Order: sequence, then C-alpha cells, then structure tokens
Amino acid sequence: MGSLEAAADSTTRGTFKAPLPNPSLQVTAEHTLKLVEAPVYLPGPAEVLVHIKTTGICGSDVHFWKRGRIGSLTVEGDCILGHEAAGVVVKCGEGVTDLKPGENLTQTGAIGDRVAVEPGVPCGKCFLCLDGRYNLCKDVQFAGVYPYDGTLQRYKVHPATWLHKRINPTFSPRLPDNVSFAEGALLEPLSVVLQGLRIAQLNLGRGAVVCGAGPIGLIALAAARASGAHPLVITDVEPKRLEFARQFVSSCLTYRVDPAQGPEEVAAEIRRLFGTREYEAPPTVLECTGAESSICTAAFTVRRGGTIVVIGTGKPTINNLPFMHLSLAEIELKFINRYNDTWPAGIACLSGGLLDLKGLVSHVFPLERALEGLVLASDPGQGSIKVHIVDDRETITF
Repeated sequence: MGSLEAAADSTTRGTFKAPLPNPSLQVTAEHTLKLVEAPVYLPGPAEVLVHIKTTGICGSDVHFWKRGRIGSLTVEGDCILGHEAAGVVVKCGEGVTDLKPGENLTQTGAIGDRVAVEPGVPCGKCFLCLDGRYNLCKDVQFAGVYPYDGTLQRYKVHPATWLHKRINPTFSPRLPDNVSFAEGALLEPLSVVLQGLRIAQLNLGRGAVVCGAGPIGLIALAAARASGAHPLVITDVEPKRLEFARQFVSSCLTYRVDPAQGPEEVAAEIRRLFGTREYEAPPTVLECTGAESSICTAAFTVRRGGTIVVIGTGKPTINNLPFMHLSLAEIELKFINRYNDTWPAGIACLSGGLLDLKGLVSHVFPLERALEGLVLASDPGQGSIKVHIVDDRETITF
C-alpha cells in the first residue's frame, strides 16, 4: 500500500531537487498559517508524483486553522493543507503502468496524464475496506489531515490507485479532456454530495430541502435538481448566498433563516413553501451546515416518515436534538463520512454535461498567494463561494 508523505515518513522517503520550487501552505499546532518551501519526495512503488494544478479551499481547511481540530482529528504539528485537487503526472514509481508522465513542455508540448486526486488512502485490509466501505476505514491516510500532507503545494506524491481511481478496466484513470483542472478539483466536494444523495435516495418529482447555501449545499442543490427532485428549497442566513443559489439553480426556492427564531418556527415557514397539507411536506432534507440549530430545524421540517441526511460537519456533540419528535415520527436521521466509489460517477456528471459546477468558483489565487486565498475563504462576509488555488507554472517531467 502506498502512503502519503506523512511527517513520520520524511526521514525514510527519498527527496530530490525539483526544477521548480515547492511552496506549500501549512497549518501549525498553534493555529497559525505559513507559506514555506516543502521538500519534494520521490514516488515509491505504486506511487506517482503529481504537479498539483488546482486545489479548492474547503471549510475543513479553515476549521483546522481556526479550531485546530474536526472532531477527533487534531492538528498536532505542521501540516500542508488541501485535499480538493487535480493535476498532471510528472513522475511514476515502480510498478505504475496505467498512468504516464509526459515529456518536457518546452521541447514537445506534451504533458503527462491529467488526473483528479482522491485524497483518502485506506488501509485496504480491514473488514470495512474489504466490504467496499473504505470511507469508514479507521486507518485512512487523508491528505491535508495531520500528519498527512495535503495538496496546497506544487508537487505531491500520491498512490496511483487513488488518482481518479479506476473502478473497472473500461474506465480510463485519466481526467477527460473536457473536464478542466478546476472541475477536477470540484470532484471532491461533488463526491461528498454524491455520497449524501446515495443515502438520501431522492425520488423524481418529490420535494427536498437543502440546508445551507455554501459550496456543498449549492452542489447538493444542483445534484438534487439533476436527480429530478422537485420542488427544491435551499436555506441560509446570508441573503447574498441565497441570491447566488437562485442564479445557480434557477428553478429553486430560497428561504432566509432568521437566527432569532426557533427551529420549529423556522421549519413551519419552510414547510409552507411546499403547501399547507401534511403530505406536501418535504420527504427529504439534505443538511449541509452541521450546525445544531439547522439540524434541529431539519427535524421539524421533514415530513413524518421522511429522511434527513446530515452532510455538514459540526460540533462534537449536540445537546438539543428533538429525540422524541424524531422517534414518534419515525424520521430517519442519517450521516455520511466522506465518500466511496464516487469519482467515476462524478466525472461522468461533469464530462457528460449533467452538472455544470464551474460557476461555483468565485475567486482564484496563484499558489504563491494561497495564504491570502484561505483567509478570504474563512470570512463568509467577503462573498466568496469556492476559492481555488492554482499553479500555472509549466509542467516539466523529470
């Protein structure tokens, strides 16, 4: 099994001087950020060195910076952030045959295979991995989660298996030519949504609510529309994001949440958007914020016998969940942890035109300004939707 370049591996993994510097955005245990030069590692057996062309900033990157943790995942030392990424193969380790580096751009114009990065590397041996539920592997090595360095750097070693994972022999591991690096980086948040929709089992012509108009919520809204769910309502506290949602998915309804109102009051108003009769209440709620108040609102919004899928991440504990309401109404409250077997479906959605997510990218920063991009993404009041960090330097195979 190939590993990510963990701090524990740095003393044994070979390094070399690449033709270009390797700036990286790192978080520290003291909740600070720094943009520093990182070593470039040699790919080992079954591994590939990738020139990362685009990385999206995720809310988890902000959490690791601001709070130093997400649940039991804690920042205990310096760690390169980033996990929503796509790039170009520049060097292959022993045994890699289905991915190829290109030749020097300055000589031939050819570049290596374009790939999307699936950031989690499971153990491949536990009962969950063997059952196909590798997203639940306790020993997963996930890019950008301490101590495993992420993709906010120019050069990144990653196992070939998890570079746009090939599910069957007829499915190419390469990113299709009509899918840009920006779209390739959006495959990771799209995968989160696909995992949620798989569990939610949306139905054609049945209503759904999406809580939260951040990137995950907006992708969930677009994917729910593509699945045939109707009518659709998306909620948020920020009016600018709701306006963006109306432009992004023109047939949706929006509801601005007043934080001063209680969950039952908010839920009653959301329900009225679907109609006044009990059976018209939405059978599905996709909760994309992880906020306690929003989860409680979802509990009172969904119809009796309906399903809530919590896609967002939040506090370690929730104290005010309306347990008996959920119980008496036989409401299914479900959760997801990342994704499994979603990259082929995600690429098919983008390359086939089923989803167009390019409009989500509101801000683009060069790699050398990655810190500035993360600071912007951390402040919802600045109006960003999805911030991308890009590296336009030419790709050189070596």
